[in-house]
Amino acid sequence: MAKVPTNKFSASEQGLGYIYQARLALSQLLQLPEDTAIFLEKDDDLDFIDGSGGKSLASLKHKAIGDRLTDLSTDFWKSVNIWLVRYKRDGRAASNMRFFLFTTGTVSPGSFLSLLLPDQSNASRDAETLTKRADAALAESKSKLIVPIATAFNELSEPEKQDFLLRILILEGSPRIDDIPALIRNKYMRSIRREHREFVFERLEGWWTDAVIKHLAGARPEGIFGYEVSDKLSNFAEEYKADNLPITFRGKLPADEIDTDTDPRLFVTQLREIGISSNRIRSAILDYYRAFEQRSAWARENLLVLGEVEEYEDRLIDEWGRYKDVAFEKLKDDSAEEALCEAGTTLYNWAEFETGKIESLRIRARVTEPYVLRGSFHILADSIPNPKVYWHPRFLARLGKVLEVAS
Repeated sequence: MAKVPTNKFSASEQGLGYIYQARLALSQLLQLPEDTAIFLEKDDDLDFIDGSGGKSLASLKHKAIGDRLTDLSTDFWKSVNIWLVRYKRDGRAASNMRFFLFTTGTVSPGSFLSLLLPDQSNASRDAETLTKRADAALAESKSKLIVPIATAFNELSEPEKQDFLLRILILEGSPRIDDIPALIRNKYMRSIRREHREFVFERLEGWWTDAVIKHLAGARPEGIFGYEVSDKLSNFAEEYKADNLPITFRGKLPADEIDTDTDPRLFVTQLREIGISSNRIRSAILDYYRAFEQRSAWARENLLVLGEVEEYEDRLIDEWGRYKDVAFEKLKDDSAEEALCEAGTTLYNWAEFETGKIESLRIRARVTEPYVLRGSFHILADSIPNPKVYWHPRFLARLGKVLEVAS
């Protein structure tokens, strides 16, 4: 990752660290048993609680490319300082805690920290040797930061020092922040078609970010479980199956204010013509907005088959035409305006409330979100110069006057 110039007041590195913390947490939770819970900013950057109650604390270090850990690296000893407090608090050798240092850097050859790498054999991780080398490193330091940490470490007995150090693992070469998305997509989304993985990841990370914010804000203090991530990933993946499409505009609102009285669009004018209430017109505007934006999103993600929307609209128009003939059957050339509006309202009520029960009117078999169908009728009713569906029996005859007023 290219180094971006910063000034002394910049908080970009700190901000990057917070984003890295959330991304790495997601990556790790996907690798652990589903009954594992994760906490952010509790006892350390990350706390992992397994199904049996075992606790692991993790410090995260997103470093410059080429950075190395040495015997007296502050990144390591600052983490040790945190872990010592928790170790003493939870009963020292009687505790069930483990400690992890995730760093994008590497451990310098010859450093005693290399004994804390996960690929070291039990023989090379001799506790007595490890303790002696740690003591020797601390004895050499005159750092104002490290000296009090050495004092806290030396408060442990020799067996406790050995026990404490053997609980530590350094995970060097951890993925960098911009490598994590590809890692998740390629390792944990193999059941999802490759062309859809980026969009599924974006939705998963969006949900994850919201969950993390709620967790940090105290709205969900119990932590986030691995099975929640698995369930959410599975749900998103299901939406990208051949008989389904993702629903991403549920509850979304348009940027502009909704004005049901002056909105000039043809589908709104049609609803006013049959006397639909302002509240229902507002709902129709929302359905139109969500359906239109949803279709655009599907098109951007290349999820629609060529001609699929057109074929879907043909089905809606055909079914609308059949019910229109029923709703308007008893009208006559001299029918009063009240009767005309009543017939139009009957037709519109059918489109809004009854068509969702007809499986053949879904764009795909498992797309049951109401705004997709309702909004599609409004899109058809908004076609200019001639709407493909209409509600008032005389609307087409009056269309020229309506368009003239609107213009």
